[in-house]
Amino acid sequence: MSSARKEWGVSAALVAVAVVWGSTFVMVKSAVAVYPVYSFLGLRFAIACVAFAALFPSTFRRFGPGTLRDGLLGGVFLTLGYVFQTLGLTLTSPSKAAFITGMFVVITPFMQAVILRRMPRWTAWLGVGAAVAGLWLLSGGGVAGGWNTGDTYVLACAVAYSGHIIVLGSIGRRHDARPFAFVQLVMAAVVCGGIGLVTEQPGLPSSPHVWIALGITGVLATAVAFAVQTYAQRHLSPTRTALILITEPAFGGLFGWLLAGEVLGVRGWAGATLILAGMIASEVLAVVVARRDERMALETSIEGPSVQVIERG
Repeated sequence: MSSARKEWGVSAALVAVAVVWGSTFVMVKSAVAVYPVYSFLGLRFAIACVAFAALFPSTFRRFGPGTLRDGLLGGVFLTLGYVFQTLGLTLTSPSKAAFITGMFVVITPFMQAVILRRMPRWTAWLGVGAAVAGLWLLSGGGVAGGWNTGDTYVLACAVAYSGHIIVLGSIGRRHDARPFAFVQLVMAAVVCGGIGLVTEQPGLPSSPHVWIALGITGVLATAVAFAVQTYAQRHLSPTRTALILITEPAFGGLFGWLLAGEVLGVRGWAGATLILAGMIASEVLAVVVARRDERMALETSIEGPSVQVIERG
């Protein structure tokens, strides 16, 4: 498979991840309304660990030097992101949470530039601008409600997710995706489950819809989706990954309408369309610019020797 085809395939897989994640905002908010946050997350990640080990049994044979150390670093950002987002969902609406979470697409390029000294292409910035404008419209354009504590939690989640994307896109490339992902899942399960046992002590859930939410979020939205994301970031830049995953709030709005009866309205649908258009335009422009640069480099390499021969003659 060519490099370009592989990148397009990986990008499509990340869009599927965004669809799954977008479907979880409503069900998680509903679940943590009747079951404590840390205990829910502990069970979610425990289920994810079991599912991951069942889906990828070769994981334990693929650990390499530094996998545990670097995986724990990624696990710190992953755990913080999920904790802050879930706490925020108890205090704010799913649509606002989706918008603020999506701010990681703005934060990531700045963190990338500072930490990795890797400035993104102008095509990525164009897509980021369109996506952010779409997110603003999707959230209601600042019309409904005001800033609250839940929004602050979710903003902290966006910062943590940006750090997580940077880790996966830099040191994460050194390791096999499966053990690297598994270490992070185990860390989140242990930290959240431990806090839940000490501070909440709720016992096992009695509500069927909580178990349904745990199953979907643990298996699909965590084990499978996170494995895809970790693998994808071995082939895509942090900014490109963030740009693709920004479609999550658009799908969140769609599932909010389907599952909870939320009405997006004209602004919401316009925002969702703009987000998708920004992603597609950026992807297409990135390919066009890359091909132009390759063509110019090839022409330069061909013309260079001829100039030298003329000068020597």
